[in-house]
Amino acid sequence: MRKTMLLLAAALVASPACAQTFDAVAAKARIDASLDKNYPELDALYKDLHSHPEVGFQEERTAALLAAKMRKLGFSVTEHVGKTGVVAIYKNGPGPVVMVRTELDALPMEEKTGLPYASKAQQTVDGKLTYTDHACGHDSHMAWWVGTAQALLAMKDQWHGTLMFIGQPAEEIISGARAMLDDGLFTKFPKPDYAFAAHVGPTPLGEVSVKQGVVTSASDTLAVTFHGVGAHGSMPDKSVDPVVMGARFVEDIQTVISRQKDPQKFGVVTVGAFQAGTVANIIPDHADLQLSLRSFDPDVRKLLNEGVATTAKAVADMSHAAAPDVVHKYGTASVLNDDALAAKAADVLGAAMGAGKVKLEPATKPGGTGSEDYSEFVAAGVTKSVFFGVGGTDPKMIEAYKAQGKPLPVNHSPFFAPVPEPAIRAGTETLALAVLMVTAAPKP
Repeated sequence: MRKTMLLLAAALVASPACAQTFDAVAAKARIDASLDKNYPELDALYKDLHSHPEVGFQEERTAALLAAKMRKLGFSVTEHVGKTGVVAIYKNGPGPVVMVRTELDALPMEEKTGLPYASKAQQTVDGKLTYTDHACGHDSHMAWWVGTAQALLAMKDQWHGTLMFIGQPAEEIISGARAMLDDGLFTKFPKPDYAFAAHVGPTPLGEVSVKQGVVTSASDTLAVTFHGVGAHGSMPDKSVDPVVMGARFVEDIQTVISRQKDPQKFGVVTVGAFQAGTVANIIPDHADLQLSLRSFDPDVRKLLNEGVATTAKAVADMSHAAAPDVVHKYGTASVLNDDALAAKAADVLGAAMGAGKVKLEPATKPGGTGSEDYSEFVAAGVTKSVFFGVGGTDPKMIEAYKAQGKPLPVNHSPFFAPVPEPAIRAGTETLALAVLMVTAAPKP
């Protein structure tokens, strides 16, 4: 008997919500009631944000719009945290501090979806005027972030604690989370006991994935500049050609993957930009390359970063050129979910939404190859955290592309267009249920 009681006590302590359990099915019904009432507003917000995307650290309109929404709900709102970040606090008695995060920024690319509310917006990025597009889905995230706040405030009798809703800038350039932390996010405001976020993706509409352990890859962005000697195109012997150096580097850097990295460990080196010269008959004096590195294992991450530097230097040495510039612009580690909290969340979501709508992926399964600077919050000590995946693509569309043998538009494609309903609804349900899971008030 004593052993049984000890095991029960241990289980209660290990449970994120401890003894403060709640009826997930009944909670979902109340969340859905809030959604039914507020969905027209959320849909309008989504389409407004989609039509007016802003890139990292330029999200002035976006941040002001979300700040106004949260103030109207009764949150205490602080703007310009980490340049363009937003922090909204709502206190509802004693209890845990729970962070819910959305991203604010868009991508510097042209949208090609043909939607009636498609973006035609432009902004200046790195000195060049470019189209902007919410091709990653952050507009969906912002809509369900507001929807989650609305639902939770309509259910104040169901939970106790402090909500900390943050709108993070510059996720696409892996800089916004660090900027908010450096600006005192966890010193000027309460440090969260729990944190939740969700990302829309090209999986079937409304399906939710919950991953234990590693969720995303580590990411590093580097800039490499090869310095040559310019000359006339007819006199290559008078030059040190940086285009040749850059071309050799593009090929040689892949041998770090094929000949130095353990083939059983994930690692990718992508040269996403190669810029050199102005016209056909001039050999330029420099070439600029931009690289993206992805990995899970810290040792592989170190190998890739060192491989870029050593390969670039070797290529320059072969051409008797000056040493290249290799600059690490920014980077972040993998997002890690708490195993026990992820499992608990999957149980709660499965009970509310139906087991077929929720998929728990074990820690032994590799994470996704995309990256997220949400990892910075976990690294700062918010280890009781879960980052969810929410499906945003019509299953009929998935089958149609499969039948045609065509690749499905994914995040960062100019054709990526999550279906707002029910993706926004599913994201709201997911985050609201997760918050209730750790803040639920004891039953009378």
